[in-house]
Amino acid sequence: MQRSMRLLSMGLALGLATTMAACSETKSAGTATGGDAGGEIKVGVVLDITGAGASLGVPERQTVEMLAEQVNAAGGINGRKLKLFIEDNQSTEDGAAKATSKLLNTEKVDILLGASRTGPSLAMRPLAEKAEKPMISFAANAKIVDGSKWVFKTAQNDRVVLEKMVDDMKAKGITKVAVARDASGFGEGIPEMLTEIGKSAGITVTTVQKFAPDATDFTSQMLGLRDSAPQAVLIWGIPPAAGLAQKAYKQLALNVPVYQSHGIGNQAFLDTAGDTANGLLAPMGRMLVANQLKDDDPQKAVVTKFIADFKAKYNASPSTFAGHAYDGFMIAVEALKKAGTDANKLRDAIEATSKWPGISGVFTMTPTDHSGLTKDALMIVTVDNKAWKVAG
Repeated sequence: MQRSMRLLSMGLALGLATTMAACSETKSAGTATGGDAGGEIKVGVVLDITGAGASLGVPERQTVEMLAEQVNAAGGINGRKLKLFIEDNQSTEDGAAKATSKLLNTEKVDILLGASRTGPSLAMRPLAEKAEKPMISFAANAKIVDGSKWVFKTAQNDRVVLEKMVDDMKAKGITKVAVARDASGFGEGIPEMLTEIGKSAGITVTTVQKFAPDATDFTSQMLGLRDSAPQAVLIWGIPPAAGLAQKAYKQLALNVPVYQSHGIGNQAFLDTAGDTANGLLAPMGRMLVANQLKDDDPQKAVVTKFIADFKAKYNASPSTFAGHAYDGFMIAVEALKKAGTDANKLRDAIEATSKWPGISGVFTMTPTDHSGLTKDALMIVTVDNKAWKVAG
């Protein structure tokens, strides 16, 4: 009986030792391959690399790749290297949803960045919310973040763009504005918002004309604008369509001021519009006029360095959209430094971003503002001989 008891005790001790060893191996494996304690940080990126939004998505991809290289070359984030998973949504909502699902469910990324435009970003939002995974969009429409817990954005809100525009119109005594807008999510609600914001300044919208993001003929839209007898025209779109619309506007000899949205801030627009862009007015971030900023501007140092880094790597100047990618990526990096990859802590750290100078403005996020920028992030700029200039 005593011998049997001794054997039983030995067996229990061996079993306990084996179990503890197995647990120790499992814990070590988890530390080496993932989790908050170690392993690579997985960054999922969904961009409009091909299709109608390619002029936005390509420089955004270049920016994200460059910044990831810089972070990893400096040792990563708290000793952990970044691993990018970049997906092309082909400038479609369906493509964005499929890419996001892959990144969340197959790659199991720690954070989502993108998309380049509003429609694809809106397609990503419910998936990020359901997965409870932080997401930072590079697009503009306020609907991307309105009421969202997990989604943030870096492009200036369409609302603050219109606020800046209305201030300029009011100063010039403009009260009748004709609108030609992108028929996609980017242009959704813009005429209504302009009417709301402009009400106190006596501004009314005389007509609304729509065009597809890939449109090439704008004759009917421009005739519609002209026939409404406006004092100014607002073209709300992205290149190449916005540039082609600008050309059509000039070719029909519409002799009233033209405003464009912040969606035209790249070389593709200038190349398409050519000399017809001269004199247009647009609320833009400071990067396009970096060489005209005052030395005490809080954004000047970061904007100047980004431009220099981008030019050194790609032999080209970065666009406004590259700037939106810079902001999203670096806000994520700063939050990851503070919170690691625990989703809830990371979300909270992004939301706590305060007085952070980026490319698109100085960001302060709050629980009710996941954009973090006011109209002060914008300047009214014009074009003179294919160059951006602060409007006089």
